Amino acid sequence: MKKTPFFDAHVAAGAKIVDFNGYAMPVQFSGIIEEHNRVRATAGVFDVSHMGEIEIGGENAREFVQYITLNDVTKIAEGRAQYTAMTYENGGLIDDLLVYHLGDKYMMVVNAGNKEKDLAWIQKQAARFGGVTIKDISDQTALIAVQGPKSREILQRLTDVDLSEVKFYHLIKGKIEDTEMIISRTGYTGEIGFELYYDAAAADNIGIWNTILEAGKPEDIAPAGLGARDTLRLEMGMLLYGNDMDEETNPLEAGLGWITKFEKEDFIGKEALLKMKETGVKRKLTGFKIIDEQMARRAIPRHGFTITLNGKEIGRVTSGTLSPTLQTSIAMGYIDREHCDEGNEVKISIRGKEMAFSVTKPPFIRR
Repeated sequence: MKKTPFFDAHVAAGAKIVDFNGYAMPVQFSGIIEEHNRVRATAGVFDVSHMGEIEIGGENAREFVQYITLNDVTKIAEGRAQYTAMTYENGGLIDDLLVYHLGDKYMMVVNAGNKEKDLAWIQKQAARFGGVTIKDISDQTALIAVQGPKSREILQRLTDVDLSEVKFYHLIKGKIEDTEMIISRTGYTGEIGFELYYDAAAADNIGIWNTILEAGKPEDIAPAGLGARDTLRLEMGMLLYGNDMDEETNPLEAGLGWITKFEKEDFIGKEALLKMKETGVKRKLTGFKIIDEQMARRAIPRHGFTITLNGKEIGRVTSGTLSPTLQTSIAMGYIDREHCDEGNEVKISIRGKEMAFSVTKPPFIRR
């Protein structure tokens, strides 16, 4: 397994380490629920250095990114970020990702498990496009996410740049511990939060990690693992590639129509997706919340569990958990379009029992 620049700090903190897409990553430190609740209440620190970073440069960089992604990259100026996705010609989702406009180039931040696939796809398209340079900087990039309502207050103690000026999906360049880094504000938890991108080889990585934890002591900041990251994003209805979408799903059924800009002149998958839009998708990704309050903490739906209506299978669960915030079972999954109205009752098979769930449009909590 690969190790991130913060691996030794995780081991020293007693983290439970797991193999996550080939990386030795902390799934939890003090416990998933405790870490989850801390992020909702104050702040937590996540090591997300396993993510992939790909720089797109050259004279045709903007036109190229516009062509290979769904969203309209011409709408973001330098210092802005954008949530988007890439699809194959048939509309199947390759990956969802972030695009950062860095001035003379763009940086695409892709999912760890998809990096090699994404990179190969991007390089293939670039070879035909021309005027584009591709650089994989994943292994040299350290990435820390500080998330929670106190995150800005904590990080402001460590940098001279005014973080109050960093709006949602914006970025700024600044220093922490004398290390130049990109400080962005996107997040995967539903809370205010910041991402710190920098060159790992030119920094005291463990020193930066510990400095953030020291600065946040008054707010009881602590490291958080992949487990809490997953429950936090699910409460907000945020998708996870490999669970809630893959190459067999398309952005329209996955609820990503809002980032699919058909008014663009062209993009990969446009023709297929236009046909899907005209005919309508057969299924849609939606949310579910358990109805029986007595079973709310015990009947937990998981990926792959069957969703039925009147004894007939209408879909499958893609993600499910016990929501630490709501203290009840929640899930997302694809079901036949005609059953997606909010409030409809469906059944999810959990350990051989059919449990009643109400169709609930995500997010499950409002921040």
